[in-house]
Amino acid sequence: MSIQKNSEVVEPMEKDRLRAAAMAAAEHAYAPYSRFRVGAALLLEDGSVVTGCNVENCSYRLTSCAEQGAIARAVAEFGPKIRVRAVAVANLNDAASMPCGACRQTLAEFGEDGMVVLYPGEGGAMEETTLGALLPHAFRAEYIG
Repeated sequence: MSIQKNSEVVEPMEKDRLRAAAMAAAEHAYAPYSRFRVGAALLLEDGSVVTGCNVENCSYRLTSCAEQGAIARAVAEFGPKIRVRAVAVANLNDAASMPCGACRQTLAEFGEDGMVVLYPGEGGAMEETTLGALLPHAFRAEYIG
């Protein structure tokens, strides 16, 4: 069944494609310190899928999350006006991992509250929610005038 909120509809085949792309992206993660390899796949408004993976740094604060890598890649490939309909997150550790707070805010810059978020939950089962449920009070550009 598709989720529909704020006009966001993601079909089951699109969800499967996103999950597979996120898992494939996790294979490319650079995680020599935590060994927590994460991939993310974005579904853009035009149907394009863009992936990213986490890239760690020995100065831990400089580590890049998979979701942020995917956003940066999407902007580089398609320009700053991208809109994200859905995101899938996967990891190779069979652990629960939803987008962190910084990634939620980064996703909010390019999507609406109804953006579908797919992520591994407890026990590895894929969970589904919306960005608005994960970040109910996102800071938006209209707040800065």
